[in-house]
Amino acid sequence: MPECRTCGGALTEVYDFGRQPLSDAFLEPDKLEGEFFYRLAVGMCGACTMVQLMEEVPRDRMFHEDYPYYSSGSEVMRKHFEHTAQGFLDTELSGPDPFIVEVGSNDGVMLKAIADAGVKHLGVDPSGAVTERARSKGIRTRTAFFEESEALDIVAAEGNADVIFAANTICHIPYLDSIFRGVAALLKPNGIFVFEDPYLGDIVERASFDQIYDEHFYLFTARAVRNMARRFGLELVDVEHFGVHGGEVRYTIAKQGAREPKAAVEALLAEEDARGLAQLSTLEEFGNRVTAIKDDLVALLTKLRDEGKRVVAYGATAKSATVANLCGLGPDLVSFVCDSTPQKQNRLTPGSHIPVRGPEAFRDPYPDYALLFAWNHADEILAKEKEFRQNGGKWILYVPDVHTV
Repeated sequence: MPECRTCGGALTEVYDFGRQPLSDAFLEPDKLEGEFFYRLAVGMCGACTMVQLMEEVPRDRMFHEDYPYYSSGSEVMRKHFEHTAQGFLDTELSGPDPFIVEVGSNDGVMLKAIADAGVKHLGVDPSGAVTERARSKGIRTRTAFFEESEALDIVAAEGNADVIFAANTICHIPYLDSIFRGVAALLKPNGIFVFEDPYLGDIVERASFDQIYDEHFYLFTARAVRNMARRFGLELVDVEHFGVHGGEVRYTIAKQGAREPKAAVEALLAEEDARGLAQLSTLEEFGNRVTAIKDDLVALLTKLRDEGKRVVAYGATAKSATVANLCGLGPDLVSFVCDSTPQKQNRLTPGSHIPVRGPEAFRDPYPDYALLFAWNHADEILAKEKEFRQNGGKWILYVPDVHTV
């Protein structure tokens, strides 16, 4: 029986997404040999309730020099992180000689406001290209994986932190034991560890199954996070729900006894109990909805192809790898994917080998239908591409079910 990566309890598999590629490994057209695949399946721990992948992909294969995602690419996310930074500056970083460390700092979109305010900061990220981009903005950054040894090195060189922050990062890291030991060592006695990641409650409610891919090793709930924190002398003291990235929860963790947990924690725990988020039956029903969405999406795209309609996809997202490979999509059903990231353009999508083109290809000419892989940015994209619909085009979405707009 597979063991839980956080507590050693027995895992029960709840859904198998089959053979999947690395979600961000966009391929050069003449270099398809040796593409890496793994089995993507999700399970739940019967002891601590942590939902996690059944198999781990080596971290060096996912987060490397050429990692193609830049956090500042979305205006919505830029504003979100600017607001986050200002919140820290107004509260936790308002005392004497404050210090903040960001884990998975990417291109420094959050730390830029911290640096501009003259506050001591440090970003930690393993991907050389994005850390170089951050340093070019004047943001102090280490190119490294954050773990206990790195945290101890930071303490020795920089001192303890008032705030440790991470966005869309902690769920990527299977070795949470080392992360939490590092956090406990790096934090000041009254410091806080704040991280935000996709929330299992939103994934289940919306059947947003594409949030499950190689980089998202864990699907957090408040109960699972509290159980994890307590194993390392830490306590969950606050939670806050956001709509970004398809639904996330921001967890605030402190050393046990340092801060009184806010009422929001118990309220979310009670809500999770009422929704059955720790029950296998809830995840099994989620799996049934995934299968129905897969069948409906394939049926629609096949019908449109047979009718001679032209379909392209919008947004070469990491999570679209799960959709494309689960559904067996390819250039026969989706002509190409348009994306604004230069590092992805003129390459092929992982596993499904659909060409990726720049955003100008979307308008030259407009397709009949556009499959919105980047559905979590729907409002932003539909506003930007309003002429597509004015010209008779229709968007295809598959969250929470397959429909057109």
